[in-house]
Amino acid sequence: MQITLMRHGKPVLAASRWLAPCEMGHWIAAYDEAGVHVDAIPPASLAAASTAVIVFASSLPRAQSSARALGHAAPRVDALFREAALPFPLWRCPRLPPFAWAALLRLAWLCGYARGADALATVRQRARAASAQLIAAAAAGPVLLVGHGIMQRLIARELRAAGWTAVSRHRSGHWGMARYRLD
Repeated sequence: MQITLMRHGKPVLAASRWLAPCEMGHWIAAYDEAGVHVDAIPPASLAAASTAVIVFASSLPRAQSSARALGHAAPRVDALFREAALPFPLWRCPRLPPFAWAALLRLAWLCGYARGADALATVRQRARAASAQLIAAAAAGPVLLVGHGIMQRLIARELRAAGWTAVSRHRSGHWGMARYRLD
């Protein structure tokens, strides 16, 4: 049995100015609704997608458009696989680039700050349910999940706890993937 966890492609986002933390909610919403650039999909990602019998995708558009770009027009879409939402404070300063805020807010979330987002413990429970769904589907053949970085790391942790072995090292960039096998 085999499960491949693949991160979505690079989102199509307009250049953004520096933002205050209170403005991150609008930026996060735009990021969540973004499609992806479909050029330059790595051959290894295309090859992994071609072997999948069942394809799952997060309910976020960037995951679904990535699955379609990989040749899977109708992936099984489930909000269970959505990325862990970013919290953001309502401060008006300082101003930073949005991806700098995203990194800082993700670190804060990992340390327990969850204003307006699910807490880490809640997302871990969701990852446990997601891994159980992937494991059940893997009985029918190779499974591919097109999703998001943090959520996939949490799902991978659950797969390893269930006795699955990492066949390939996890790549965190766009189109990055990791394969897990149960022998």
